[in-house]
Amino acid sequence: MPRRPVPCLYLHGFNSSPASQKAQQLQAFYTACGAAELLRIPELSPFPAQAIAQAEAELRSMMAAHGGDVLIIGSSLGGYYARYLAERHGVRAVMINPAIRPFELLAAYLGENRNLYTGATYQLGPEHMQQLLDMHITVLSQPLNCLLLLQTGDETLDYREASAEYLTSPMLVSAGGNHSYEDFTQRIPLILEFAKHKS
Repeated sequence: MPRRPVPCLYLHGFNSSPASQKAQQLQAFYTACGAAELLRIPELSPFPAQAIAQAEAELRSMMAAHGGDVLIIGSSLGGYYARYLAERHGVRAVMINPAIRPFELLAAYLGENRNLYTGATYQLGPEHMQQLLDMHITVLSQPLNCLLLLQTGDETLDYREASAEYLTSPMLVSAGGNHSYEDFTQRIPLILEFAKHKS
């Protein structure tokens, strides 16, 4: 039986949901440890200001319940949100193939979009790109609180952009893989060990 993991907030990516593969793998791990109550995976709004408000509310609730000892894991756009929240609240965060400048990347998705998991449709406008820009953190005050997990085969984001952004943070760059991050379950023990050590 794995050791009891730390309280964790998982933030999914763009057009994703708590039903995504990594979210489900993390849920299965926590359940196997008898610690399902320590993991929260909110279904984030497609609109950035609402999504970050949801995530921050969950984080504040968890910090109040667990004395501030909470890990954030964010994938893709969720990694961008995790960076913002880690900086604001001084908690540890793990970014998995994170978006670095989503206010530029997602400009290609202006107009109607459809969530790949829920089927819900919604409209993205320029104001949503501004919301993303408003939460852009240019320099991390505590870079050692952030762990970066990248795969060079990411077909959506250029891993080199993220590795350059997090130069002073610990990172693990794996050859191959994809944007979903292959073999995520094998990294969970490493992620949770990182969370236990304060910088």
